[in-house]
Amino acid sequence: MSEVNPKRLVHPNYQSWDYSGLEDLCLHIGRGTAPRYVESSEIFAIGQRCVAAEGFLPQFAKPHSERAMQNVLTAEVGDVLLNSTGTGTVGRSAVFDDVGQYIIDGHITLLRPKKSKCSPSWLNSVLTSNWGQKHLERFCYAGSTNQVELSASALRRTELPTPLFEHQSKIAEVLDTLDAAIRGTKAVVAKLRAMKQGLLHDLLTRGIDANGDLRPPQPEAPHLYQKTPLGWLPKEWDETTLGAIAEVDRGQFTHRPRNDPRFYGGEFPFIQTGDVAAAKGDFVTRYSQTLNERGVSVSREFPAGTIAITIAANIADTGILAFPMYFPDSVVGAVVHEGLNTRFVELWIRRAKRLLDARAPQSAQKNINLQDLRPLEVFLPHKEEQDAIGDSYEALFSKLNREQRLLDKLRLQKSGLMDDLLTGRVPVTPLL
Repeated sequence: MSEVNPKRLVHPNYQSWDYSGLEDLCLHIGRGTAPRYVESSEIFAIGQRCVAAEGFLPQFAKPHSERAMQNVLTAEVGDVLLNSTGTGTVGRSAVFDDVGQYIIDGHITLLRPKKSKCSPSWLNSVLTSNWGQKHLERFCYAGSTNQVELSASALRRTELPTPLFEHQSKIAEVLDTLDAAIRGTKAVVAKLRAMKQGLLHDLLTRGIDANGDLRPPQPEAPHLYQKTPLGWLPKEWDETTLGAIAEVDRGQFTHRPRNDPRFYGGEFPFIQTGDVAAAKGDFVTRYSQTLNERGVSVSREFPAGTIAITIAANIADTGILAFPMYFPDSVVGAVVHEGLNTRFVELWIRRAKRLLDARAPQSAQKNINLQDLRPLEVFLPHKEEQDAIGDSYEALFSKLNREQRLLDKLRLQKSGLMDDLLTGRVPVTPLL
């Protein structure tokens, strides 16, 4: 077996690139210094929160005294910032790309690539790759588990398989383009999530009028609203309870011990609280276990369309069954009566999550029961408005899911491209 070279960052090298030391690729590799924080300044100190997977985050930099600029390390565009202390943060890197004045604090190592010899984005991609992270962890970290430190001297000695500069630049260009798409899609997802929360509040307090629009807020149209124990709600909404509009029953699994393998491994989906929580109100399509015929005999089946509600540990997490499923008594099933909109009822239960959670005894494991759920107050619009509210929510939820799937796809695509381009498996020569 060949001896491992602690200097060399090991990854497949399909183009037989020569190895170059980081000290040869960079003008400077070193830590910053402790900042002197002030209330206000034109100069900011870069700390570890500024260095994130999505890039340099200037909003987390803190004002640094303009009188304390002796022996500090200032940041220049194109510097690679590498977090250097602390489990969970050490090893994270980003390219500095801001035009403001910044100094580097003592928890960050700065790598300043030589122009026309080392592309900052390429170097950052190598450091963030699986191979780069493994090398740092194995050969460049020192200290105990909770006090991990990056060794600058070990980092300087590191050698990388190094393509020609123009090839580095093209690799960086391809990956940066994908990064920009990821950032853009991530921003859309964040915006849609915020919109979803706002829309959920509006739908369940203002509803949708006969024209298909949200009613004006109560202060603008007080005649459209009634005062209720839950706040101002549309006058047309009738007070009822969850138990009056749905069959609300606990799941069951009567055999003990619960984990007896003789009852599992069949074809019948069996969900737990975690499966419901993972659905986040959407349709429950995944299940962690299955029951066999013996398991079915001690459990309870709920039909497709049932609202699953967690009542132990996680309180009032919800999901709608996409197909028939079984569950234990830590989950309650609410089968909404015919003629009512299941999505509207699920949204109403979701709205009550904080209230239900507050009712749970503060014991080792929180729990509520049917006596908390069945009397739950519900204010019910007529069926047409229930449908409109459900459809409005589903439209935004579907758009959010599409964007999230696109984001997941882009991230997977980037992972594959990093493997291909950084190893030379796919040469960039045709792109030059």
